[in-house]
Amino acid sequence: MKTSVHTLITSRLKSATLVLVFMAVAASSWWVVNFVPEELTDRMLATDIRLRSEQWKRRVLVQIASGSEAFVNGELSERDISFLTDITSTSDIYRYKLYRADGQVFWSSRASDIGQINTKDYFVNMVATGRVYQKHVDLPMSEIDGMNFHDASMMADMEHAVFEIYEPVMQDGQFVGAIEFYTDVTRLHETFVDRLQTGLFIIATVVLTLLGLFTVITLQSGRWQVNQLKQRALKDRVWRAKEARIAREVKLLGELNEWLQSSRSLTELFDMVSRFMAHILPGIEGTIYVYSNSRDVLDGCASWNGGVHLDHIHPESCWGLRRGRSYVFGLSEVDFTCEHAEPHDQNPYFCFPILAHGEAVGLMHLKAGRMITDDEFQQTRKLAQMCAEQISMAIANVQMRDQLQDQSVRDSLTGLFNRRHLTDSMRKLILRAQKDARPLSVVAVDVDHFKKFNDNHGHDAGDMVLRAVGAALEAACDGDEVACRSGGEEFMLLLPDLSPDEAFERAEALRLAVENITVRYGDKTLPRITISAGLSSYPQHGTMPQDLMRSADDALYAAKGKGRNQVAWANNQPPEPPITEPEMTTPKMADTTETSGIALHGLEPDPFRQGPTAPETDDREAG
Repeated sequence: MKTSVHTLITSRLKSATLVLVFMAVAASSWWVVNFVPEELTDRMLATDIRLRSEQWKRRVLVQIASGSEAFVNGELSERDISFLTDITSTSDIYRYKLYRADGQVFWSSRASDIGQINTKDYFVNMVATGRVYQKHVDLPMSEIDGMNFHDASMMADMEHAVFEIYEPVMQDGQFVGAIEFYTDVTRLHETFVDRLQTGLFIIATVVLTLLGLFTVITLQSGRWQVNQLKQRALKDRVWRAKEARIAREVKLLGELNEWLQSSRSLTELFDMVSRFMAHILPGIEGTIYVYSNSRDVLDGCASWNGGVHLDHIHPESCWGLRRGRSYVFGLSEVDFTCEHAEPHDQNPYFCFPILAHGEAVGLMHLKAGRMITDDEFQQTRKLAQMCAEQISMAIANVQMRDQLQDQSVRDSLTGLFNRRHLTDSMRKLILRAQKDARPLSVVAVDVDHFKKFNDNHGHDAGDMVLRAVGAALEAACDGDEVACRSGGEEFMLLLPDLSPDEAFERAEALRLAVENITVRYGDKTLPRITISAGLSSYPQHGTMPQDLMRSADDALYAAKGKGRNQVAWANNQPPEPPITEPEMTTPKMADTTETSGIALHGLEPDPFRQGPTAPETDDREAG
């Protein structure tokens, strides 16, 4: 009897203990389901808004004609204002402001904000130092632009969750302004909370169910309950593994986007792509092709996980590019293999056209490796598509940046480098010459009697002469040598790693090459073109850029004074040993440059010419 009672009491105590444990777990689950989602949602939204605000900022800066310069001047064109006004109706932003560096609002989607100055601590101590600042506030409906109110009495009671985020705008590493975005996340917040509560409720239900099963197993020691518990545990592990994989993919995509946006060149960008894609899509061979400047072929740029790219492929060799959308081989009963994928082993592959601003800039080709199944490969399609989109925007940004950089250092008429690039290059070459004791020479070039071409044949003919001389200078350059148009009919040639005598030979060869040029204007041939040149060398004639340029310029004047069409040394220093004409080497260039009068109207205007040529008294121009 005592044993039975003891067993009964023990059984009831166990049951009571399990019930108490069950109730405690249920209470904890109720607390988690009702309170934890709010905090998690705020953190998730903060991270999500932070990433989206960076995209909003890039969108604004790319579309504004002057980019970050507008924040320095505080000026916007009518086109910029029209675009900025439309953003609130085409995005999740309902209000935003553009600040100058001093905190003054110079444009806002709400006109009443313009002219206000933000002197708060977070703007001065965080935003002005290049850091992003964001905060979560609850605002009444009346404070949210674009809201439709069906019942005015609701305005005072209803509040919306709003994120305010300040994105600093930098130029050459300096803070020039900021953009403040307002976005209403009320619905998104509620949706996230509902989803998290649902998810946590499901988890809590699973946990409580498992606990109930554990109670039954403990009391009854049933094998069936044990098997059920094992099955549930297995499903839970699979579910956690899937979530971990998704979290890893999201993290890698975010890191990929951040690194790609910071790349300085396409070479660096493709190296980043190869390393990231090998981690994001393990077991999948990949290659990337990008259109050449002529857009007649695509150049192979990167590959990973055993993928091998060809040097060049034709756009017509890819079904994805020909059809203008992604192409999947192995999905249909009848498939056709792309020519660039030959020889093909019948494994499935993807071809994703890389698009930027609605135009194809390249191709990403992915192929299933030997260690991955067809189903696993097909499941990566969405992730691969997102990677292609990230890569496309990064390629477009780098190409646009390279194009703008090239335009800023080139002369529009001759295509040679301008004076700005000349001075920058000279400083670098002088530092290199000082460090490694390497020679450097500077050649100043001027077209003889150029004023006569303008006076007798017109400025268009003069432009053709300048372009012909510029082509000769460009053809004379090799390696690190730099040809520049310093202004008007004046040019300059930087010749590193050549001794003074070799530099003199190069200048003399250039003079002979120009002398052999024939330029046709309309139905007539222009008079013979000759140049005078002055040569200075580092360190004999100077150790600073202005000294070398001045010495070369003085030597040029001396050549003019001696009758033109010749090369002169700085300080009248003759070359040693004397250079004879048979020993001179002429750079490879065309003997004759002909330009028809019809093509004359296509010339770009000369930025150095400010209207009709006035009478000149300078000795260089007078003759």
